[in-house]
Order: sequence, then C-alpha cells, then structure tokens
Amino acid sequence: MVGPDFKRPEAPVSASWRARGDPRIATQTEADSLWWRSFNDAALDYLVEIAYRQNLSLKIAGLRIVEARARLGIATGRQFPQVQEIFASGSAVGLSQNAANSSVLDRHFLDYQLGFDAAWELDFWGKYRRGVEAEAATLLATVGDYYAAIVSLTAEVARTYVVIRTFEVLIAQAEANARLQQGALDIAESRFRNGATSELDASQAKTLLESTRASIPQLRVGLQQARNALNTLLGQPAGTYDSVLAGRRGIPTAPARVAVGVPAEMLRRRPDIRSAELLAAAQCSLIDVAKSDLYPSFSLIGSMGLQASTARGASSNLFSPDSLFYSVGPRIDWKFLNYGRLKNAVRVEDARFQQLLVAYHDTVLRAAQEVEDALAGYLNSQQALGFEQGAVTAARRSVEIAVVQYREGTTDYQRVLDAQRSLLQQENDLAQTNSSVATNLIALYKALGGGWELRQGQPVVSARMQREMKERTDWGDMLSEPRTPEKKQKNLPPGRR
Repeated sequence: MVGPDFKRPEAPVSASWRARGDPRIATQTEADSLWWRSFNDAALDYLVEIAYRQNLSLKIAGLRIVEARARLGIATGRQFPQVQEIFASGSAVGLSQNAANSSVLDRHFLDYQLGFDAAWELDFWGKYRRGVEAEAATLLATVGDYYAAIVSLTAEVARTYVVIRTFEVLIAQAEANARLQQGALDIAESRFRNGATSELDASQAKTLLESTRASIPQLRVGLQQARNALNTLLGQPAGTYDSVLAGRRGIPTAPARVAVGVPAEMLRRRPDIRSAELLAAAQCSLIDVAKSDLYPSFSLIGSMGLQASTARGASSNLFSPDSLFYSVGPRIDWKFLNYGRLKNAVRVEDARFQQLLVAYHDTVLRAAQEVEDALAGYLNSQQALGFEQGAVTAARRSVEIAVVQYREGTTDYQRVLDAQRSLLQQENDLAQTNSSVATNLIALYKALGGGWELRQGQPVVSARMQREMKERTDWGDMLSEPRTPEKKQKNLPPGRR
C-alpha cells in the first residue's frame, strides 16, 4: 500500500484538573456512568429512559450507523471482481447493399448472444483495502456520533427538567410573596383609613403587589415552553408527559461530592473525541486511495458465451458447441498524462487529513475546557448556595420585623417596601443558585462524556422501525447485527483499543 499508515495523534491534555485537592472532587475513581441517578429523582430517571427510546435525533443517529454498515459492504465488495455480468441479446440485422460487406449471400439475418463478462482490477497498490479501512473507520465514527448524541440527549433532558423545576419554584415563591405583600397592603390601607398615614403607603404597597403578580404569568410562559421542549426531546407532542411532572416538586439536589477521574480518562470516555480520531483515520486511508491512481492499474478481463447468426425463418444453432466464444487476458491502465490532476487530488486528500488532525486537537482542548468550566461553575455555585441561604433567612426576618414596626407606627412604610423587595430578590437568587449547582453538575458530566454506556450493545434501530424498513428493502441482518469493526470493539468504550 502506497499511502501513510494512521497513527493516533497525541492528545494535549493536562495531568490533572485545576480543582485537584478540593474535597468535593474525587479523581481516584471514574465518573458515574449513570450520573443522573445521583439526583435521587424518580421522575428524572424515567424521563431519561423514555428519551433513549423515543428521541428522534437519536433515531437518526442510529440510522446513520446502518447507512455506514451498508457503505462498508460496498467497499468490501470492491475488492472482488468489479464486473460480473450475464448478458443475453437477440437482434434482427439488415445490411446495406452499398456497404463494404454487401457481397454476403444473405444481408438479412438474426443474431443471438448469451454469455458472461467479468473484470477484476487487482488491488496491487492497496486502493480497495484502504477504501475498506476508510469505511470501517467511518462506521466506527458514526457509532461514536451515536454515543455522543446519547450524552448530549441525557444532559439536555436533565437540564430541561431542572429548568422546569426552577420555574415551578420561582412561581411558588412569587405567589407566596404576593400573599405576604397583600397582608402588608391591608395594613397600609387600614392605617390610611384611620388617618395614621398618608395614601402614599397604600399606593406603594399596591405597586409592589401588582408588580409581583405581573411576574407570575411571565414565569408561567417560561415553564410551559420548557415543558414543550422536554416533550419534543422525548419525541412526543406537547403535553404528553406533563403528568410525569405533576408529582414531586423542587429543584433536584446535587450531591455534595462528585467523581471526575483524570483528564486522560476523559479521552477514553468522550465519544466525540473518539469520533474525531476515527474521521482522521478514515481520511488518512483516502490519501492512499488517491495515491494509487498515480500508478498503473492491473486488471484481468474476460468474456465467454455463445453467439450464432441465422437467416430469418431458420432454426438457431446457438447452443451448439461451435457457437462458443471467449476472450481472457490482462489489462494495464496508466493515466500518466494527467496534467497534475492526480497529484492535486492527493494533495486535496492530504490537506483534508491535516484539517481533521487539527480538528481532533481542537476537540480535545475544548473538551478539557468544558470540564474545567463546569467544575468551576459547580464548585463556586455550591459555595454561593450557602451564602444565599443565609441571605434569605435574614431577609425573611427583616420583613417580619419591618411589618411589626410599621403596624406599631415606629417606622415608615419604606422599610417594609425595601424588606419585601429584598426578600423576593433573595429568594429568586437562591432558587437560581440552586438551579445553577444542578445545571453545572449536568454540564460537568456531559463534558466528561457520561451516559452512553447504558446503550452499549443495544440495537441502534428499534424493532418497530426494523419491521418497517424490512417491508421496503431486504436488509438481511444489517439492522440488528453489528459489522466486524463494531464487534471488535463491542466491549470497549470509545478510545480504548
């Protein structure tokens, strides 16, 4: 084979994460492959399982694997005789009287042919073997893309679920604050009726109350949109799974300690990194395919059959031994006057290969950045959560004191107004920070490439879809059985050989 052999590119990763040493981070063990269960939320567990079975984008990714299996079959077949044709023909012939062969006794006759043609270009330079290598690597890359789609889907389902619960908490808090503000308005109106204060206090209380009430429909819009997005992720119309969300409320609580492994472990786990490597491997083989056109090709061609011509009305002697004909021999093709086209074709493939090597390095660096960003967000959000909880406790106490003092006439209404505004803001900040802890943890596990292991070894096309496709086309076992390259890595996660 005349082209280069692929070598796995070096991955520029650090030896450890920047957050090493933090007691909340464990690097001695692998990240949890079923990480969403760490939230201890049965509804979330159920939704993730439903998404695996019904998400439409994941189904498309699985069908791309089937397509790649068929393309690998095409490439494998090219290694054998490329032309194998049985031909049969019958034609009536009438020769011109003015033609060079017009002296024949009968210018009108019937001609019959029956035979077999074959042509086999020998894989002398490895063109077809490299083509098989390229399609095999492409197949494994589509498997990596499928697993990457699972990782993204799991994270997006969990993130959308957290968004839904966050909106529910914000709505509940707004409604509770509206009731609290209604009580303060009642006090202000009573004091105004008794002449203890001016109408300004009641007007300010009314303004704050209506403002809080106005925020509730806006929050409900966000809640409904998040629910619609979740149903779409589950491959169903809006409202289908709203009943699942009607149970337990509250933002999922993230665990206080997580396992993240080490950067080298990320390279093994993340299927998109493996896919980027395999795409580069496939392109490396295509350099060989292009280079082989620079050299002569060697083929064996042959034809064998029966041929007979008879006068019209006479019986045919097509199947007599004398009707046999054949031709067989070697053939050499060499496109030596290609005016640089073939060399430039090689350069094109080599440039694409180098692009994919750079893309692989970029994928690794971005993956490491995603982990570092999510770690920073998770750890700092956890720290902020404790402060926010203290702020909410203090804000609630401030409202209680301000309302009592206002009722007794020892302070003006501005204190009550400020305290209630602060309470609503602090409670919202607490909910957002709590949500941020959960979403950053989800982003962390997504960056680590967790979640695809649950589907390893499972069919990429559902039984129902297999039946539908087999009604149209003879698929054999291609829809249910993996091909040889997949079987070789059946029990290995992406990146491990």
